Amino acid sequence: MDKNIAIKKLKHLIIEGKSLIDEDDIARIIKWKKDSDAALRNIFGNNSPNVDSFESISYSLASINSQDMMLNSAGISEGIGIAITYLESMKDEISEYWHETDGTDGLAKNKTDIIDNIERIINRFNIIVRQLRSRYSGRPTIEINDEYDVQDLFHALLKLYFDDVRPEEYMPSYAGAASRTDFLLKNEQIIIELKMSRSTLKAKQLGEQLIVDSQRYQAHPDCKRIICFVYDPKGYIDNPKGIESDLSKDMNGIPVSVFIRPE
Repeated sequence: MDKNIAIKKLKHLIIEGKSLIDEDDIARIIKWKKDSDAALRNIFGNNSPNVDSFESISYSLASINSQDMMLNSAGISEGIGIAITYLESMKDEISEYWHETDGTDGLAKNKTDIIDNIERIINRFNIIVRQLRSRYSGRPTIEINDEYDVQDLFHALLKLYFDDVRPEEYMPSYAGAASRTDFLLKNEQIIIELKMSRSTLKAKQLGEQLIVDSQRYQAHPDCKRIICFVYDPKGYIDNPKGIESDLSKDMNGIPVSVFIRPE
């Protein structure tokens, strides 16, 4: 979650919580607690110590949930006060330690930034290939002649932004056959598929391959997004924008993005 959005959400919960002190509307108090729990899980993640600490606060809920017991107003007000203190502390933590692009734990980038970094590699890939050809005194360099060469260079470039890059991740069996994806970004739960165009790989065959691959990759437990990059330096692919548009869509709830470069 964006830093400013997280701070704004916590400020709102703090203000609402203060209005509930000495309040006797139990339904409103319970809703505020549930809203706060949900917000903290969204901001910090389900397994965050911040979430555990907040959920451990006692509000004397036994007296709330039982119509036969007297309402312990003092206990509830004390619980709300402690909860507000926790929320204020978390707001200060975000304000002081999160960067503008920080995500759930103050270290991970938000989803938009993650995708932007991958797209930056894709969009500048051909420029990097051309630059590598111009070495001092004609020294040896990497030549991008097939998909394996594309994978090697792309793998190195992913290391600019991501720590856990897993090449050739084995996929669960799909339609009776096992397969491997090119890269899995484990922490970000993104699968990246790479292809390089050739004279025998036309638009129709490419589209069919990408559709089958995308369906197969969805079986992987860490697949929350699929990005397909087709490197087409010789312009074999007709109407690349049309193919991108047709194939970039949600498949069974998983976003699939297709990029054909250079443009």
